[in-house]
Amino acid sequence: MGELSKLGISEARDALRKGDVTSVEITQDCLQAIEDAKVLNAFVHDTPEIAMAQAEAADTRLKAGDAPAMCGIPVGIKDLFCTKGVPSQAASAILDGFEPEYESTVTTQLWDRGAVMLGKLNMDEFAMGSSNETSTYGDVINPWRRGNEDTNLTPGGSSGGSASAVAADLCLAATGTDTGGSIRQPAAFVGITGLKPTYGRVSRWGIVAFASSLDQAGPMTKSVRDCAIMLEAMSGHDPKDSTSADLAVPDFEAALTGDIKGKKIGVPKEYRMDGMPQEIEDLWAEGIAMMKDAGAEIVDISLPHTKYALPAYYVVAPAEASSNLARYDGVRFGHRAKLAQGDGITEMYEKTRAEGFGAEVQRRVMIGTYVLSAGFYDAYYNRARKVRTLIKKDFEDVFAQGVDAILTPATPSAAFGLGEMADADPVQMYLNDVFTVTVNLAGLPGIAVPAGLDKQGLPLGLQLIGRPWEEADLLNTAYVLEQAAGFVEKPGKWW
Repeated sequence: MGELSKLGISEARDALRKGDVTSVEITQDCLQAIEDAKVLNAFVHDTPEIAMAQAEAADTRLKAGDAPAMCGIPVGIKDLFCTKGVPSQAASAILDGFEPEYESTVTTQLWDRGAVMLGKLNMDEFAMGSSNETSTYGDVINPWRRGNEDTNLTPGGSSGGSASAVAADLCLAATGTDTGGSIRQPAAFVGITGLKPTYGRVSRWGIVAFASSLDQAGPMTKSVRDCAIMLEAMSGHDPKDSTSADLAVPDFEAALTGDIKGKKIGVPKEYRMDGMPQEIEDLWAEGIAMMKDAGAEIVDISLPHTKYALPAYYVVAPAEASSNLARYDGVRFGHRAKLAQGDGITEMYEKTRAEGFGAEVQRRVMIGTYVLSAGFYDAYYNRARKVRTLIKKDFEDVFAQGVDAILTPATPSAAFGLGEMADADPVQMYLNDVFTVTVNLAGLPGIAVPAGLDKQGLPLGLQLIGRPWEEADLLNTAYVLEQAAGFVEKPGKWW
């Protein structure tokens, strides 16, 4: 024992089907790993009883020989997904004590396919953050360390708990959500693979909303193949989600042929940012060389409205958040403030929301309410919507020229220390999403693949952006990049 939690989905699936190992054994190993890694603060609600019951049921199913690929695979679930009878707080004090009476569509699909829930994972409050420092549960710690330092590093956000848990081998895979980079940025910070699917590929029903036109759930795994397997289990049309696409779900794993000869890979000049570290620049150049060696054609492209993406995103996302978060008022569920004699309903709303929401959520709700207000709606929100349309058109124009995928850095830096950005202008933190937000604004699929280490020994990732609904093609290109990069490094165990 002690090694089974290190397996990926595909390795575990093959071993389970051969009968070399049982789901109960893998699950027990993961539960022990979680117990031994409390210092990372990745898991915040453990569900060992549920896990063992699901693992036993999965073993029965495996013996009967009708098991889907995810059957018996222990996974972690981001705290944004509603799970029946299990706390689902979106890492916010305002949802303290909330245990849904229903299951999100994504988790329902995973359990139907025999996956095992180890517990709920830490995250930035309401998915608002790039460093997992806004959670009511406290910071998540990245299992990686800089050189010989013992500084605690961020795992990225908002899916920081998912990233940390997968990188530290506490689970075989995890669910994440991505509104502006919250799967891809943390995946790059911890050296794992993270995929944000096309908007509408995966149901949002039962996932706590941040910005409804941007949010998309996806897999965070140890390899591209694992990503393909888990994405298939998470995808599909859901009549409960009006934005869910009624499209057939391809066999994503079967698409991993490793052949990209003749494919056109675009390299956008606008992503060459001033002040970008040389290591990121070099890694990008290496990625381009790898694609070329694999037989792809590299083409320089222009996405002229890229420089407006962050400002547009930080108008659209807070506007939608201020609307979505209006429901947390202390009336129906979650936290309610203690009221003084004579306090009315207005005071109850004010006190509850002041106590329940953290500083970053309050900041974004206030920005969102401001940009939606009568005097500023046209100046900010409407203008941001128009810019978003232009950004989407940039990508459409590039794909119309025959480009199959776009290669960019995943993040502007490696993981930074917890607290290092605490006193900085919040905009500095928002710049972490500079390479990822365009993908959400345009509703496209994007994947982060670990591709190297910086000089301090920290992982760096590259991002591939695909055509809408062509995740299969994107995963195959990512698979080629993964094979060429040959990234196999793991964090040294210090916890």
